[in-house]
Amino acid sequence: MRTVLVTGPGGAGRTTVAAATALAAARRGTRVTLLTPDRLPGDLAGVTVRRIDAAAHFRAELLAFQDRAGAALDLLGASRLDAEELTELPGAEQFALLSAVREAAAEEPGLLVVDLPPADRALATLALPEQLRRYLRRLLPPERQAARSLRPVLAQLAGVPMPAQWLYETAARWDLELAAVQAVIEDPGTTVRLVAEPGPAATDALRTARLGLAVHGLALDAVVANRLLPAETPDPWLAGLVAQQRKHLAELADDYPAVWEVAHLGRDPRGDDDLELLGPGSGPDGPPAAAPRWTVTDRLDQDDVLVWSLPLPGAVKDGLALVRRGDELLLTVGPFRRIVPLPSALRRCTVTGAGLHDGVLEIRCAPDPGLWPRGG
Repeated sequence: MRTVLVTGPGGAGRTTVAAATALAAARRGTRVTLLTPDRLPGDLAGVTVRRIDAAAHFRAELLAFQDRAGAALDLLGASRLDAEELTELPGAEQFALLSAVREAAAEEPGLLVVDLPPADRALATLALPEQLRRYLRRLLPPERQAARSLRPVLAQLAGVPMPAQWLYETAARWDLELAAVQAVIEDPGTTVRLVAEPGPAATDALRTARLGLAVHGLALDAVVANRLLPAETPDPWLAGLVAQQRKHLAELADDYPAVWEVAHLGRDPRGDDDLELLGPGSGPDGPPAAAPRWTVTDRLDQDDVLVWSLPLPGAVKDGLALVRRGDELLLTVGPFRRIVPLPSALRRCTVTGAGLHDGVLEIRCAPDPGLWPRGG
């Protein structure tokens, strides 16, 4: 299964490009599912369209949680909430999107196209499964479930109530669901497509988004330069806008390996015929782009170190911070932060330094002599 995640700066036409991408693949005979929270500009004949309804998802999840935790809520004397009085809280949109991705991927369409929110929110959403699973493992370690039969005894000894079984069961269910959507996000067949109208603000936003994708190990397959004005126009005012677009389009071509141009229709797209005209680039049927690889290089014979190389295009030294905590690395790059487990070989090493060279962060690690014994 291929998955194409469509995002970009706000107002750049993400939903239209996502719809055009899905329709183009369906016209080539691919079984396509499109996820979107918005109204589409066409019927998308041949595409299975699923609308992401954050409010409905929030109500269903909260009511289900009330049912599972019913005994605890009754013990506390809690007054249960009715569906009619529930309105979604901040964050409901992200969880509804992730749930929709998991459910759609389980049906294994040939192509899954996901209409994501603007890039900053999209990156935060895509990072959620990994982050939340880490929190669950720390707060409710799975290995402690083995002691559930001893909980009544432990509660008496400690003088405080032990976590109820339903809490562990809920955490386990959440972990399974998060793992399923994380698998889709990290799958080699998943790529991100950035949509933007060429211009100074879009150029900066795309650079930030590209850096965020690299930090989270996501593959960028193309930048879609959307709503391009005609290259030739007799109108001097319009000619100025065209010149600005072309200038930034040339910069995009220099910075990104694949830039797909989509012409402005001169009107808002309406219907499948218009969407067919907007089908960007060669579509998603070819091999997916590869995500930036984080690799460990053995230099034990030369410098007596191991080097962990992290491609971070667009990163600058002033925005970098590294902290090792146990077997994890806390990585801060500009506005992005990620906590990642160290490769197994580096857990037996000490970090001796790091440097940023041509968009690649190299972390130097010296083997701990006590853990890397060498023959005499």
